[in-house]
Amino acid sequence: MYAEELTAAGPICDVCLGQRVAKIGHGLAAEVRGRLARAVCLASACAPERCWVCGGLFVHLSSYADRAAELAEDLEFATFLFGVRMPARLEATQEILDARFPSRWAEPVHREVTRSLGRAFERALARTGRTADVDFRRPDLRFTVDLDAGAVEPYVASLLLTGRYRKLVRGIPQTRWPCRSCGGAGCGQCGGTGRQYPVSVEELVVPPLVEAFGGEGGRLHGAGREDVDARMLGRGRPFVAEVDTPHRRSGDLDALSRAVNAQAGGKVEVHELRYASADSVERIKAARADKRYRARVAFSRAVADEELTDALRCVTGVVEQRTPLRVRHRRADLIRRRYVRQATGNMVTSLEAELVITGQAGLYIKELISGDGGGTRPSLAEALGIKARVVELDVLDVLDETPSGPASESRQLG
Repeated sequence: MYAEELTAAGPICDVCLGQRVAKIGHGLAAEVRGRLARAVCLASACAPERCWVCGGLFVHLSSYADRAAELAEDLEFATFLFGVRMPARLEATQEILDARFPSRWAEPVHREVTRSLGRAFERALARTGRTADVDFRRPDLRFTVDLDAGAVEPYVASLLLTGRYRKLVRGIPQTRWPCRSCGGAGCGQCGGTGRQYPVSVEELVVPPLVEAFGGEGGRLHGAGREDVDARMLGRGRPFVAEVDTPHRRSGDLDALSRAVNAQAGGKVEVHELRYASADSVERIKAARADKRYRARVAFSRAVADEELTDALRCVTGVVEQRTPLRVRHRRADLIRRRYVRQATGNMVTSLEAELVITGQAGLYIKELISGDGGGTRPSLAEALGIKARVVELDVLDVLDETPSGPASESRQLG
C-alpha cells in the first residue's frame, strides 16, 4: 500500500503525506487527507518538526503570513495572491520522492505551500476584521515568500482609471516632452528644466489621482494623441491613468474629476472617470477610432466657395501619405493608405477657410491640407494648385464606433 511505504521510509507529517495523494478526496485539506491515509495504514503520528520531507516547514508558514499581514496593514485591497521561492533542499527532496515513491495522485508541493500561506493570511486578516479573496489573474496585492532567505516581498498592483480628457488650450503635449537640445538633462535652451514644454496633459491629470489614492507615481495612456498645437474638444480623448503602488483603491470619482479640473485651471478637463480593468491599457492603445477635426486653413491666393467645394471632393476617399517630414526623424518612413470619410468647409475670408474633416485613425490632417511636398496625395493644396497650410487645428471628436471602410495599409520605404 502506497501510504504504508511512505510512512515506513521515515517520519513524514500529515501535510506531506496528504500531498502525495492530493488528487484523492476532492475538497479535503492536505493535512486531513494525510491523517486519513495514516489511519488506514495504522501508521503512528509524526511530529511535524521531525518530517524528513519538509523539515517542519508547514508549521512555520503562519509566521510568513503574519508578516505579510503587517506589511498590508496600511493598504486597501480586495484580492491577493502568494508566490513562493522554494528551498533547494525541499525541491531535492521532492525529486527523491517522485523517483522512489512515484504517485499519479501527487501534486507539486509549492501548490500546498501557497495554499497554506493564503489560508494563514486570511486568518491573520480576520483577526483585524478584514477580508480579502484570492485572485490568480490580477490581484491587488501579491506577496513573494523566499523560504531560504526568510523574506516576504509585497507588490502592489497599479490602480487603473479610465475616462476622457479635453485639452482646452494649445501648446500642451499629452505626456512630458524632454527638451530637444539636452534630452531632458537641463540646458540653456530649456532654462534648466529639461522640458520642451512647461506642462503636459499627463502632468495636469495624473498627480491629483496619485495624491488621492496615496500612490507613488503614475502615468497616462491615451487612445492616440493630438498635436501639441491642437486642442482636444467635444467628448474628449479616451485615456487610462495608471497609479503606481496605491495605498487606497476607492474614492468618489466624481469629486476627484472636479478636483482634477479645478487644479488644471482651465487647461484640461476630465470626465467619465471610472475604474478600469487590467487589460484596459492594451485595449486603449490598440484603439483605432475615426476622428473628426476642425481646421482653419490659409491659402496663398483667394479661393472661391465653389472652388473649395470641388477641391474637398477631390480629397474625400483614399489618400496615400508618406510619413510627414516633421516626424520622419522619429517614425518609420512609410507610405500609408488612409481614408477621408467626409470633408466639408466654407471660406471665412477670401484667403482663409474653416474645414470639418472626418478621417480614419492615423490620418495626418496638416499634410492632407498642405501636401507635405508631395508626400500626401491627393491633397487640398494639390487640388487647388496653390499653397495651403493649417493655421489652427482642433479635434472635435474621437469616434468610438468607427464605420466600415477600406483597411489601413502601409509599406516601408528605403
